[in-house]
Amino acid sequence: MNDAPIERSDASALRWLWLTLLVLVVDLGTKHLADRLLTYADPVPLLPVFDLTLLYNTGAAFSFLATAGGWQRWLFVVIAVGMSLFLLHWMWRTPFAQRALGIGLALVLGGALGNLFDRTVHGHVVDFISLHWSGYYFPAFNIADCAITVGTLLLLLDMFWPGSRTSEH
Repeated sequence: MNDAPIERSDASALRWLWLTLLVLVVDLGTKHLADRLLTYADPVPLLPVFDLTLLYNTGAAFSFLATAGGWQRWLFVVIAVGMSLFLLHWMWRTPFAQRALGIGLALVLGGALGNLFDRTVHGHVVDFISLHWSGYYFPAFNIADCAITVGTLLLLLDMFWPGSRTSEH
């Protein structure tokens, strides 16, 4: 029996799953509050460029396929489950020392699971953050979408900026 200590470099990015859980809890909590406290499609102005506006998205990003008749819900559920399994596998294969990649994967996974929960349980994703400027409105979004965006930026950083990786591959 080998009693040698396990080296820290063997740890995987699965150690960032606490961040995935945090994103999921904050996302579902804020969506629940928005659903309870806001009236559908009635903006609550907070800043000249920022409103809280409860909207339901039956489609994907930017309401893609929102009017497809209902079948898209299950397509997006299957895609989200597949991507979540892929992200978990990727985290497992990624060394913990690759922090930008690990954190990015954890954020994307948390966001994907938040929107997957909505789509599965409610049949739509709850959006409530509305940004606008001079009469132009960006599509409403939620905390899960923010996590996916920041996570994707970290994945791109890891891909294109060699200094964000460790030399321990």
